[in-house]
Amino acid sequence: MSETEIRDDRAAGRLEAVGDGEVVGYVEYFVLESPARALVPVHTIVEPAHEGRGIAGSLARELYALAGREGVPVVPLCPYVVKWAERHPDVAPPADPELLAAAKERVRAGSGG
Repeated sequence: MSETEIRDDRAAGRLEAVGDGEVVGYVEYFVLESPARALVPVHTIVEPAHEGRGIAGSLARELYALAGREGVPVVPLCPYVVKWAERHPDVAPPADPELLAAAKERVRAGSGG
């Protein structure tokens, strides 16, 4: 497999890992607007043939980098991203409890993720 490229498909709500011209993994996310703007990852998938290559970790790292470039926090609901953030506090600060509650409510209401 050639080098994996990570691209943001904001319209689809996906940060995608692309290798050899195909999507090999992605993080589904939505943009929370209130009470403050944040990126909220809800699901991470890596195609079985590409597991074990660090793709999910690369996606999580890029999501935090993307949020940093946009000046917004990440509020992870995806269990993988939550665990990744716990292991990388240097680049993944804890989510604000108010934003976390708002993100969970948006998902419960059926308008996120």
